[in-house]
Amino acid sequence: MPARKNVPRPFDPVAFLPLDLYAAITEVRIERPAIVQEEAERRKRRSVPAPDGNLVILAADHPGRNVLNVKDDPLGMADRHAYLARILRVLTSPGIDGIMGTPDLIEDLFILTRLIKERGGSSLLDDRLLVGCMNRGGLRGTAFEMEDTFTAFTTERMQALRMDGAKFMFRLDPTDPASGRTILACADAVSQCVRADLTAFLEPLPVKRVRGKYVVQRTVADLAGMVSIASAMGASSLNTWLKIPSCKGLEQVARATTLPILILGGEVTGDPVPVLQDLQAAMQAGPTIRGALIGRNVIFPGADDPRAMAAAVAALVHDRADVTGAQAVMVAERGKDPRLLP
Repeated sequence: MPARKNVPRPFDPVAFLPLDLYAAITEVRIERPAIVQEEAERRKRRSVPAPDGNLVILAADHPGRNVLNVKDDPLGMADRHAYLARILRVLTSPGIDGIMGTPDLIEDLFILTRLIKERGGSSLLDDRLLVGCMNRGGLRGTAFEMEDTFTAFTTERMQALRMDGAKFMFRLDPTDPASGRTILACADAVSQCVRADLTAFLEPLPVKRVRGKYVVQRTVADLAGMVSIASAMGASSLNTWLKIPSCKGLEQVARATTLPILILGGEVTGDPVPVLQDLQAAMQAGPTIRGALIGRNVIFPGADDPRAMAAAVAALVHDRADVTGAQAVMVAERGKDPRLLP
């Protein structure tokens, strides 16, 4: 008897991304690296980044900062095969506007695009925004974590790959001098994006060191201050979007700027419902809230299908659905188009 469509079934990464296809990525890196540039030049780009004024972008840059855990699994994102399979599954959802990642991840996707097309499939990157992560040097758990140095994409490389935007994180700990160096580097990055005609996605986070770990401060005063600081960074703000966490009193935070704001996802919950509830509430906080730049809670939605979770998030953002409507979308999308290759 076939499984009922409304019952989540564990996603099988190996079944979705066959092992031979995954193994071929390394072969291409060794033997045909020029494929990356070729696919970048062939990719169909969007003429307008946000056609309806809203965006849902998948965040896939966590491993580059030594953030590998998924709930209680300390190596949940260390299995590259499973990680890529889940990302590709998300990209099969038409409501996802783009993906943000580090150079290795974006290059893996360009390679997979060629391999999929060679096997009769189609590109998952056409008409999507490609956003490069620039600063991953603030490695979690290190003595220099607050430096947030620019160790990943450069604007020159993103231009060469015909990418659409750049993302960088600015964490402020008022007691740590490293924050001063980070704010200068991020302001310069905004200016570089202006010159390169790249959309800047700036993630300003107020943090406090608690028992050896940096904890994001989600008070209205802290977040409104960071939004105000970030809005003024760089030579121009005209092409800058902000990425912040939701909080109680988000309406007041949203009034601190006229720049568009995307809501971040945060730590994996394993339960899609509270994630959807929080995002739906955030989308009602004011006209500057324009979607989500969300990663782990879409890539790892508990026992559910990453595509179904992606579609539910897109329904909240693009269709302004309520949580009940988003859950109905999950049911409809769960298990749909189960094969990556034709």
